[in-house]
Amino acid sequence: MKLNLNIQPLSSWIKTNNEPLLIAGPCSAETEDQLVATAHLLARTGRVSALRAGIWKPRTRPGEFEGIGSIGLQWLKRAKEETGLPTAVEVANAKHVEEALGAGVDILWVGARSTVNPFTVQEIADALRGVDVPVMIKNPVNPDLSLWIGAIERINNAGITKLAAIHRGFSSHEKSAFRNEPMWDLAISLKTIAPELPLINDPSHITGNRDLIGYISQKALDLDMQGLMIESHIDPTVAWTDAKQQVTPEALADIIEHLTLRKPEIRNADVKDKLQELRNQIDKIDDLVIQKMAERMKIVEQIGNYKKDNNITILQVNRWDDILQKRTSYAKALKLSTEFTEKLLELIHAESIRKQTEIMNKDEAGQAAEKLTHA
Repeated sequence: MKLNLNIQPLSSWIKTNNEPLLIAGPCSAETEDQLVATAHLLARTGRVSALRAGIWKPRTRPGEFEGIGSIGLQWLKRAKEETGLPTAVEVANAKHVEEALGAGVDILWVGARSTVNPFTVQEIADALRGVDVPVMIKNPVNPDLSLWIGAIERINNAGITKLAAIHRGFSSHEKSAFRNEPMWDLAISLKTIAPELPLINDPSHITGNRDLIGYISQKALDLDMQGLMIESHIDPTVAWTDAKQQVTPEALADIIEHLTLRKPEIRNADVKDKLQELRNQIDKIDDLVIQKMAERMKIVEQIGNYKKDNNITILQVNRWDDILQKRTSYAKALKLSTEFTEKLLELIHAESIRKQTEIMNKDEAGQAAEKLTHA
């Protein structure tokens, strides 16, 4: 599946001083002095292409700091006038869109809590109709690729062609080193079905920890993401929101300085030939894997028919536990990760169960149809 999007290249609506594209600024605009001073330091690095700041902050519980509000837009305007940096703001409803555009904000983004709600996204899309402004769309809080795609399509259908997606990680009940799990496979899936859509990584919200920002930033660039959105505060230790994930402008410049930039294009003929040789080997192995999988499923069908003829249940828990234990041990010896092996086996097992269920229900479905015919 490919998304049918009408979008302009990233380079047509934002200038990059250095690769990668870098959007930076405080999580929240707190005071005029804090925002403007941070903007000047960011501009001085020569790395930043746009200044971001949270004006309206969606909070989980009432009573928490919900952003400075509309007055912060005037502070952003001053920061832009003094530094020349374009500005970017999150909008969560039609009123936000109207106020941000009225204050001359250059780039809007739809936050993760908004992306999860199609009604909210449609309200924002309707407010944007007829407006020529870049819009970036963060992934929804929960790992749902369809919601992310739907939000992108709604904004694009409103006539917004300067479009980008922001990968900021997904909420998970599992404890890990990250505030939000990267779940890179979902970002890769979006990039695969919408290759022309710029994808920007937000390592601040993925990590929740400034010490991991460089690590996630490098991985994002290695996956050919076009840019980064990183929270930066003049003094993160006193930040009103998300203090642990913000970095000083100086630290931000150091992080960017130590990133390795890689190109998707292969220009060296020898490298290209060697890479193609290795890919040809993978292609042959993939063909063999698929062939063997088809052979396995034919045996599964035989097992399904045998179980049906002998009134044996489809699910054999002891057999599945035995497969899981033996195969993961074998895979581990072959240097395959346990997580990968378990996911692969679960997919194979689910397909085996589906095929056997189909066999079990085949006659029953025919009998039910015959009864309906004669009813």
